[in-house]
Amino acid sequence: MNHLLREVLPALGLDEGFAADRLALAGGNGLPSNLPVNTLACGAVAAAGLAGLAMRGGERVLVDPLQVSASFRADQLMTVDGTRPDSFAPLSGFFPTADGWVRTHANYPHHRERLLRALGLPDEAGRTEAEAALAKRAAQQVEDDVTAAGGIAVAVRDHRTWFAGEQATAVDSHPLLEVSRHTRREGGADRADARPVPLSRRPRVLDLTRVIAGPVATRTLALLGCDVLRVDSPTLPELEPQHVDTGAGKRSTLLDLRDADDRAAFLRLLATADVLVTGYRPGALDAVGLGDDELAASHPGLVHASLSAWGTTGPWGGRRGFDSIVQAATGIALVESPDGVRPGALPAQALDHATGYLLAAGVMAALRRRAEEGGSWRVRAHLARTAHWLLRTDALDPRGELVADPTPWLVGADTAYGKVVQPRPACRIDEGPATFAWPARRWGADPPEWGSSGRDGR
Repeated sequence: MNHLLREVLPALGLDEGFAADRLALAGGNGLPSNLPVNTLACGAVAAAGLAGLAMRGGERVLVDPLQVSASFRADQLMTVDGTRPDSFAPLSGFFPTADGWVRTHANYPHHRERLLRALGLPDEAGRTEAEAALAKRAAQQVEDDVTAAGGIAVAVRDHRTWFAGEQATAVDSHPLLEVSRHTRREGGADRADARPVPLSRRPRVLDLTRVIAGPVATRTLALLGCDVLRVDSPTLPELEPQHVDTGAGKRSTLLDLRDADDRAAFLRLLATADVLVTGYRPGALDAVGLGDDELAASHPGLVHASLSAWGTTGPWGGRRGFDSIVQAATGIALVESPDGVRPGALPAQALDHATGYLLAAGVMAALRRRAEEGGSWRVRAHLARTAHWLLRTDALDPRGELVADPTPWLVGADTAYGKVVQPRPACRIDEGPATFAWPARRWGADPPEWGSSGRDGR
């Protein structure tokens, strides 16, 4: 039994016998690493498939590690009109400092601006100027200054230093995957809301996530039969390659929750939603009434799934973070060092992808339990908690290598963005769809309404 899968089955309300009978896991490893990334990836994908099978029915989940590898490496394999988009901007990456290394994330324009401001550099500065400025500063000082400016940078730590810190203790207070019935305190007693909701139609999912982990989760929910509508603010930029990569099978609309009309449209959608998935910093959506307690009170029966970089507690609980940043801070980057000096990286953004599949698995489990028990449900997962599992597990991967020719696991489609070639879904249930219902649609081009019940939905 896969080490990760064994650990999350109880949270999904499934046992090892069910998994053994229903999971067909092929051999191989397409994500070679110093850490057992293959076990992490295949276990997370299997968890989502099994949770979907338990809710929707079917005989088997088919998981091929080479197909999983291709899916996790989509940012490296996807082409648009024959061109492979860049995954990282010039000011994103590892930089040497006066006493070590830092990793920065400046893919979005506002993060780039904040990084440059913290370094005292002009807007037109490039990587050469950033390298010179960073080389004069201590890594911890860079982390503190950039974080204070609202940007994203961390000192590269070894795993012992990380685990000795206060934030690692806070991360450990969270389970790898939380699926829990929400209760609220009223009149001195706990009360759980909402009656059972039969699984008689496609579950409706509002997707308020960005970057990779959240969109992977909701893309997986779409593959498993949910009607997914992604909602973005028109004031926040989106990276086109990222949307093309993770937008398959979903619709995309733009609503500004600070605008009265847009907020009213969003609330109409929320009133008939089964699931709300959020991926913004902890507390960022509380101001617009989308905190756990507020949602359970105003929308009983809702499944609220949320993810974060660092967990919801501890000194870093409200910080921004991405997969590459979590790898650098927790010690993974040094474990993956190519020479024992320079930091390295996992062969894929595996924390993002694995956490996304775990979140999707939790949502399917919560929907199934809501149908049986009623109530409002909460699902949570965190990139740093996934990193902790990877650093501490005793799982051992078989020898493997990156697939030289991923063509068998790729599929092409004509889209609003051009001819897109990208990996197929990471798993398959029985003879279910081998591809997503449709490739990514134009970002923000759909009306704020639920789709049809048909498979193509276009």
